[in-house]
Amino acid sequence: MELDMNKSLKGTTTIGIVCKDGIVLAADKRSSAGYRIADKSALKIHKIADNMAVCMAGLVSDAQLIIKLARSELMLKKIRSDAPEVTVKEGANLIANILYSNIRRPSMIPGIVGFILAGKDSRGFSLYDLGMDGSVTLFDDYVSDGSGSDLALGVLEAMYKKNIPVIEGVNLAVKAISAAISRDMPTGNGIDVMTITDKGVSEITTRTIETKILV
Repeated sequence: MELDMNKSLKGTTTIGIVCKDGIVLAADKRSSAGYRIADKSALKIHKIADNMAVCMAGLVSDAQLIIKLARSELMLKKIRSDAPEVTVKEGANLIANILYSNIRRPSMIPGIVGFILAGKDSRGFSLYDLGMDGSVTLFDDYVSDGSGSDLALGVLEAMYKKNIPVIEGVNLAVKAISAAISRDMPTGNGIDVMTITDKGVSEITTRTIETKILV
């Protein structure tokens, strides 16, 4: 039986922005299944530890399972090591190892999913792109993933400045996601924004875009 990849791939736009006082994560709210919108209020940004959060892009079932595994493993690692914190690098390597194994496991449906991981530890703030192949890339400015990432990156390339405050980073993230919503069909229905600062992981805003026509 031939696999219909259009039924497996999910569209989305996720963003991570490094600021002088934290990191901003943002994502749209649409989950698609081929040419059909499966969910208009999908949550694509998740807190996985007190000091870490991820944006997900790809196959929803794999992403949800990996997030559950990451939360459990990070909690166990902290308990077993009796350490004051789990570093962001350790969190990145943990998820990357799961992704590496996931995509190489024989399956009728390939595990196509990637993450943007942001966090803070004693070394400072860190932003990672975790590829669906298990690759780990550290960014010191910004990163975007998903079907609308090219559009979002165009906005970030033009408007990002080093050492911007978090409040400006939030506004920039909203502009970049909005650009993707305007032109990328699988991206839409709203924007979620989360920040990682000295105060921890915080949800900043959730904006729903109403697409119904009232008569």
